Amino acid sequence: DYNEARDIPSIKNGTSQLSAYLAAGVVSPRQCLHIATQVDDGTKTWISELTWRDFYTHVMVGFPKVSKHQPFKDKTNAIDWRTNKSDFEAWASGNTGYPIVDAGMRQLNQTGWMHNRLRMVTAMFLTKNLLIDWRLGERYFMTHLVDGDLAANNGGWQWCASTGCDGQPYFRIFNPVTQGERFDADGSFVRRWIPELASVPDKYVHQPWKWSNVSALSYPSPIVDHKAQREITLLNYKNAKDTLDAT
Repeated sequence: DYNEARDIPSIKNGTSQLSAYLAAGVVSPRQCLHIATQVDDGTKTWISELTWRDFYTHVMVGFPKVSKHQPFKDKTNAIDWRTNKSDFEAWASGNTGYPIVDAGMRQLNQTGWMHNRLRMVTAMFLTKNLLIDWRLGERYFMTHLVDGDLAANNGGWQWCASTGCDGQPYFRIFNPVTQGERFDADGSFVRRWIPELASVPDKYVHQPWKWSNVSALSYPSPIVDHKAQREITLLNYKNAKDTLDAT
């Protein structure tokens, strides 16, 4: 059931939990592939994840600039990233006011590991909602992840920031509320890492600011309006593209 379970962070064994062992060289991707191909069709999605891991390693070998704090897409150097220390610290500490983002960051800070779906959600929030340079987030992850892998971490951040060779189109921006509702429908994962939201009904657990008793919560309001910031980010990326296209 990996194909379905891997995206639900509340499922304890929904992923293989082998990333730290792969990063440390305790097991090899080839060993994983050998065993997976002898099981059944249920491992196909997991094998594709192993392939992504090798893909990013090949990208780094073929284009070493990405290991030197450079984007794969040179044009994205023109993006006007924000410098906001307080927003970055709110993101890093898990206090953005968006529960699914904060739960992921608190899991990372407390355990040294984060569910892969949440790595995408938190990385895209930093780069697309807060418009903060992906390299700051890449560095933060590498200093906290027990499974930190230079190529995979770099590739994942550049995917989210739309600066990589396989990056998401710049206009694709995750909505942290709908991501939470989709992958943590009952809020069980959020409540595990954010006990301040224990009393919030399921209906409001991913947007507690809409709950009638929100004033009783010791949880911050959203530090940014997703809808408004989305338009600012889209314009920023478009301007960077148009500026370089004209030169």
